[in-house]
Amino acid sequence: MQSELDNMNHGQQERLAFIDFSLQYFGHVARTDLIQRFKTGLAASTRDFSAYKALAPKNLILVHQTKNYHRTAEFKPVFKHDPEVILTSLSRGFGNGISNGIQPSEQCFDAVRLIHPDQNIIAALMRAIHIKQPIECGYVSISSGESTRVIVPHAIVNNGHRWHVRAYDRKHQGFRDFVCTRFTFVNALSQDINTLEAGQYDEQWNSQIELILIAHPSIEQPKAIQMDYAMVEGKLRVKVRAALAAYLLRQWQVDCSKGHKFIGQGCQLALANTEVLQSVENTSLAPGYAG
Repeated sequence: MQSELDNMNHGQQERLAFIDFSLQYFGHVARTDLIQRFKTGLAASTRDFSAYKALAPKNLILVHQTKNYHRTAEFKPVFKHDPEVILTSLSRGFGNGISNGIQPSEQCFDAVRLIHPDQNIIAALMRAIHIKQPIECGYVSISSGESTRVIVPHAIVNNGHRWHVRAYDRKHQGFRDFVCTRFTFVNALSQDINTLEAGQYDEQWNSQIELILIAHPSIEQPKAIQMDYAMVEGKLRVKVRAALAAYLLRQWQVDCSKGHKFIGQGCQLALANTEVLQSVENTSLAPGYAG
């Protein structure tokens, strides 16, 4: 298979990678998707699908009613899609199928990443979100250990520390966060989701709040912190989903205690409007917040 790919020009490899990516992460792809993405003609897109089927005939099947090619249960990716690159690309509204590891720079370095999501788990979650279907999954919780549950995912998000999926949990009858690396298996269920399980009914996800951040009062030279965060008149105003607010506050070690007494914990920032957290559910993550 690799030798056949090597004989193709880069343009066709990109188009075939897009087909492969769409099948794995969305569950289906059509010739119109290829035409729209790469501005090719109908005849050219037909040739690309023929070339992909020659490489992996068991990966897709054409559903004539929808004119879409659907992923089969025997699907095996032709291209290697790095989950970190894919998730970052998707979060920025980009996903062309080509997912090569970023070449490291000798002058510019990113933080070391200790947690890496599994490609197959991410792909299964993405398909469920895209197709809007519930999944049965194995999940390991810190508090209750491993269990099997049915959830309805609607978004994948990086909370600054790791990737998690926002989903309706049928066991607890509410929307919750599930860490992507804690899934042991994900199986799609061939059933429709219930109305109140859809993402538009996730109040914490759809609610926007404003956090007002200031330099921590214990800092002797607050101007340095104000410059770090480009504060205006000593304040940084951040609008964020209520479901993600506590994660942001924890990631940046923002002192949320009354009177900003959370000292000696490496806090350079403090939350000026702590009352806004009264509308947030997971405030146990906010440093120093007592409710």
